[in-house]
Amino acid sequence: MIPALALYAYVVLIPSARGTGYAFTDWTGLGSGMNFIGLDNFRKLFDDDIAKDALVQTVLLTIVITVVQNALGLLLALGVHARIKSRNLLRVLFFAPAVMTPVVTAYLWRYLYAPDGAINSTLRAVGLEGLRQDWLGDPDIALWSVSAIVIWQFSGYSMVIFLAGLQSVPPELHEAADVDGAGPVRRFTHITLPLLKPAITINVMLALIGGFKLFDQVYVTTGGGPGHSTETLSTLIYKNAFQFGEFGYSTAIAVVLAVIVAAVSAVQYRGLASRKGA
Repeated sequence: MIPALALYAYVVLIPSARGTGYAFTDWTGLGSGMNFIGLDNFRKLFDDDIAKDALVQTVLLTIVITVVQNALGLLLALGVHARIKSRNLLRVLFFAPAVMTPVVTAYLWRYLYAPDGAINSTLRAVGLEGLRQDWLGDPDIALWSVSAIVIWQFSGYSMVIFLAGLQSVPPELHEAADVDGAGPVRRFTHITLPLLKPAITINVMLALIGGFKLFDQVYVTTGGGPGHSTETLSTLIYKNAFQFGEFGYSTAIAVVLAVIVAAVSAVQYRGLASRKGA
């Protein structure tokens, strides 16, 4: 294992440790000059109202994406798991958005969300002009408009994982429950859902990590605006590093984000391990 561990340390651990060190400096990203400033960047982070708003919005976005994406993915998996002739075609269609790059997807939806884009034009055409919105320009709905993009793209990804879990459920259990008089709802809640817990854990973990790191869709569609209503920790890291030249401060934000993601992943992993042990 030594060669593999040495390569991993050289490629991952050492760069990560050196990068973390910048969080304790005032490095601007230009030249090698920097000064050690201790925890000043972290104090600035917790005193920065924009950073606090970005953290709250990141958490809200992550929660909405995780809940809706997994619920929709499970419904799609149940649908294409049924014995219908078009199930293979539907699986491909539902999964297709997941293979598109997030940047391409974001540009596509930016045009759909435009004031005269396809969504508002369709609403006007069917007589629902009162429902037209400035989807990306209204601070009250811009964050949720971005979340819809992510949900649309990755629900099919969640569907595939749930589908793998559904196909591993022994049919004999459903047949025995059917003989005992259990209906579809009871079979799902007492047999299917408990056996899907590993798939649920994996999907929730992937959605949480992806939500916390969300950048492409936000930056392409809103750039963190209007104002800072869709700012996330990832867009804040980018702006502070490459627009304001505060690499030390942006690294401190990245360290906090990494700690959050690691903590969430650890909780999810322990939950999966405890269920396996049980």
